Amino acid sequence: MSVLSKLPQKLSSPFALLGDEAKLAFRSQPSGISKLASTRHIAENDTYWDQYTVLFDSASDVFSLISPQDIRRALVEAPENIVTLIRVITSRLFNLVSDHTFPSAPTKYVTSFATSLMNGGATERNTTKEVLNCLRVLQRVLPVIFELESEPSVFEREVLWKRDVVEGQDHHEQTEQTPQFVIEDEDDDNDHDGASAASPSPQPTSKPTTTLPSIAERLLSCLVDLLFCCGFTLPAKLQVDHYKINYVIWEKGVGSTADVGPTQAYDTNKTEVLRLLLVLLSRQIYTPPSSLLTAPSLYTLHFVQKSQRRDVLTILCSLLNTAMNASQSSSTTVIGGVAGRLPYNHLVFKGEDSRANLVSVCFQVLCVVLDFQSGGARDVPTGDPQANAPALKTNAFRHFLAKVHRTGDFAFIVDGVLGIIEEQMAYINNMLPGSRRSVPYFVDTIILFWKMIELNKKFRSYLLEQEKSMDILAYLLCQFLEVKDKPEQHGFCRALSYIVQTLSAEHAFGLRLTFPIKSAHIPAKWNVNGATADFMINAVYHIIATTSGSMNAMYPALIIALSNFAPYFKSLNVNSATRLLQLFSSFANPKFLLADEGHPRLLFFMLEIFNSVIAYHPSDNPNLIYALLRAHRTFEDLGTFTLARGLRDVRRIEEQTNAPDTKGKSRAAEEEYDQPHQEKQRLLERENALGISSREQSADNLTEVRVIPRDHHQQEPAGHAEEIPSTQPLMSPSIDQAMFSGLPTAVSEKARGKMPERRSTSLDTDSSLDRATATAVGWNGFVPTQEWVTSWQQGLPLDSVMLVISELMPKLQEFQVSHKSNPTGAILDYLGHISLKHILPTPPPLNPRRFIWSESSLVWLSSLIWGEIYVRGMTPLGIWNSTSVRLFYVKHAQIPQRQLTDTVSSVVGGLLGRGATEPSQVSRQRS
Repeated sequence: MSVLSKLPQKLSSPFALLGDEAKLAFRSQPSGISKLASTRHIAENDTYWDQYTVLFDSASDVFSLISPQDIRRALVEAPENIVTLIRVITSRLFNLVSDHTFPSAPTKYVTSFATSLMNGGATERNTTKEVLNCLRVLQRVLPVIFELESEPSVFEREVLWKRDVVEGQDHHEQTEQTPQFVIEDEDDDNDHDGASAASPSPQPTSKPTTTLPSIAERLLSCLVDLLFCCGFTLPAKLQVDHYKINYVIWEKGVGSTADVGPTQAYDTNKTEVLRLLLVLLSRQIYTPPSSLLTAPSLYTLHFVQKSQRRDVLTILCSLLNTAMNASQSSSTTVIGGVAGRLPYNHLVFKGEDSRANLVSVCFQVLCVVLDFQSGGARDVPTGDPQANAPALKTNAFRHFLAKVHRTGDFAFIVDGVLGIIEEQMAYINNMLPGSRRSVPYFVDTIILFWKMIELNKKFRSYLLEQEKSMDILAYLLCQFLEVKDKPEQHGFCRALSYIVQTLSAEHAFGLRLTFPIKSAHIPAKWNVNGATADFMINAVYHIIATTSGSMNAMYPALIIALSNFAPYFKSLNVNSATRLLQLFSSFANPKFLLADEGHPRLLFFMLEIFNSVIAYHPSDNPNLIYALLRAHRTFEDLGTFTLARGLRDVRRIEEQTNAPDTKGKSRAAEEEYDQPHQEKQRLLERENALGISSREQSADNLTEVRVIPRDHHQQEPAGHAEEIPSTQPLMSPSIDQAMFSGLPTAVSEKARGKMPERRSTSLDTDSSLDRATATAVGWNGFVPTQEWVTSWQQGLPLDSVMLVISELMPKLQEFQVSHKSNPTGAILDYLGHISLKHILPTPPPLNPRRFIWSESSLVWLSSLIWGEIYVRGMTPLGIWNSTSVRLFYVKHAQIPQRQLTDTVSSVVGGLLGRGATEPSQVSRQRS
């Protein structure tokens, strides 16, 4: 009866049974979150702290009931309470993990609810819930701590990194313990040994002392243990005796052939632990780009350098296997196997996908630790002057990823990456709009793939031996084509261009360019007839011709990739040959050529493409040789190009554009090969309308994304002069070296006699009209001069092309006279059997331009990775929302809730190229 007498009281307030009333009180009552700032010096043993571990039922509870403003207010009005909160929560977390009651046995909700009623409303202690709440509270509090000024702040050092000494160790001995945060461990050890030898050992006058690890160290160690805790993140059956921590790889794959069997509860707990680990690693985003490589995050540095070998290997394999099994995980469940394949299933089955959340955070942690090269984590020099390598003492995760060597492991990784990419291709190629959802971790997959081919030479060699390598290249270019028109994806597009350049430098990859593309997963709108080389040429052409100059910074990497591949081009079809000449004519257009100091480099690389085909496989590419001959006047004009003539051509084009009723023919229109000029003119008109410059979009622009003014003549303020970037990091070797070295010079005197004279005479450009045109044609204050034109015009590798034109043009004219019925067929048949060895120098050794990492590119990629993580973290929790991020800028837009996806896309990372232009968006500098 006593139980029944209590029922009406309980049922009259149903929300109290569910805890909602207590949660509302925590937000509104003086004893709740407001007490953190209103009451000074709350004791560690005060019952006030209990609610932080028992009140919340989910991560959303914590993030909705505790706001960053609450933490900031307490930091100002009662900072000692934040210190106490961190110490209490971490202490309880450490104690709970070692407690024999953790993890608590899973119970059904109805059973626990009935038990609470029988016990008068009291519930049994749930240690698993308490541990999860400790993790969630720290996830909420730490980002606000990180945003404090200085790297790291005094507050952060005193609370999280201070190491306590038991039994009164003196100051000298304590300072000797701190070098664990100093980078050069070996030097420190030697210094310590020398100091010990020089000083006599003091006589023991007190009890032995011990230096305890800091809270941050203990927290990182605790998180590692929780990732492998039986009954919490691993099945309880794996527990051996009373040892609940068992370092077992989560899933089969690299390093393991056994699968422990994932469950939703374990996946959710893993996600919670990894999310807090990611928060600790996110200390980087509160560092400005200029300090990113010199002021490393102590958390990341400790994690990649001080973790035990066993921990590193188990974590690396667990995260990697979970990520690579993502494409198979959906088919292992009933919902994933049946309902998951139905169209619009993501709209029917609401709620969070615990598996997808786990895979996402696994990818994110992997990308962060494999990318980290700040401070002492930089790779060490090797015998190769163009490449460094990770070491165990610099970054253990990068080191061990480079050591993976089993063929079965490589096959597992390639299949995993391909599975995710093909899932994304299915989304792109879907016939029913909106019936499939984009793969949320697709960008992370590509970044991880990039890290694999960068760090592991054996994996790169294995990949190049597989036919699947051509599929991956095609898929990457398809994704590029799909997202190129989305400004928020331009950072990802830049990464894709660098990956393509990286692959293009491999000899084995070039040999496979003649293989056909498997079109099973290629969207029909991007598919072309021909081999892989034809597909790539057409893809690069469409990227450049349709982006209106908004991706100028990515053009060099793409053209360099074509230049690296050119020695392997064979049997290019008519369409591919036409596309190459259209690109060349576009870059040779004076209005484009004189607009930016970096544009002649594109012309240089296009000439290298033609030279490579001429040197290695001229008879195998009659379509391209024929296209070169038809465009002979464009090459001849380049050989005698001057600034004055270029400015006259610019004025002529503008006059024709401004006079639509007149049909005056230009000289270009009278040429046989006039299509490229017309197409480039339209392209340049779109560029001028947008006012987008390659100088603003280069890889060195590490601090911001701005809405580009529509008037491209507007100059940058003087205060931003140091931010004007260059495209130097894109090239390897440097452009200046590339344009004037490594070119074949041993041309015979007979051949030289056939070549037209090369000149770039300094004509009169002092007239007011020429000066005005030169000022107007340049972007962002750049004004071309004759000296500048001479500097690159004399270095253009035109010799081989001009020799071919001089040698073959008379033959071409003869065929046009003698084969009037079908001259093209006769010409192509002749060009398919030509030999040019008697007029050309010996082909130089292949020297592909590899992508070389620079400090600016390292900072750019870190910003790209963290920008994607930030955007993904905006919903549903908003982990880093409303905090002062310094690594990139954040742009917010007021958009209705139904357009939440677009809102997420409008949050912009400075180095991601996320430059939306909506007037409603507000840019805020994080400094």
